[in-house]
Amino acid sequence: MRAALMADAEDVRRLARALPHVVEIPSAGFDFRVGGKGFVWSFPQREPGKPRVIRTDIAVLFVGDEDEKQALLLGEPDLFFTAPGYADQPLVMLRLAQVEVDRLDELVTDAWRMRAPEEFLDELDEPGQSPPA
Repeated sequence: MRAALMADAEDVRRLARALPHVVEIPSAGFDFRVGGKGFVWSFPQREPGKPRVIRTDIAVLFVGDEDEKQALLLGEPDLFFTAPGYADQPLVMLRLAQVEVDRLDELVTDAWRMRAPEEFLDELDEPGQSPPA
């Protein structure tokens, strides 16, 4: 039986770069956009009175709407959380060390699909599948 491969920042980069029309924004961590809209980036942790810390072990993912956000937060609290400043946004934070690479692929691809202009959507082979790297 093969051990599951858990994800890290390099997996986020590899998966996001494999998607069509993705632009990587220079950052202290990772920051990916499609059609000018962010779909996955490093978590900018903020604590009062302290400088912001870019956490590359946590990805911020666009999830589309409040229902999907709540489903992820409530259904898998070991993987997903939210933070102050994100309460009213369709975003979740994902603990990369807790998610398998295959699941990360699905999550990143889904985030891309929700942010990509309609004319880009048919460029993926199958739903949830990114093209070969």
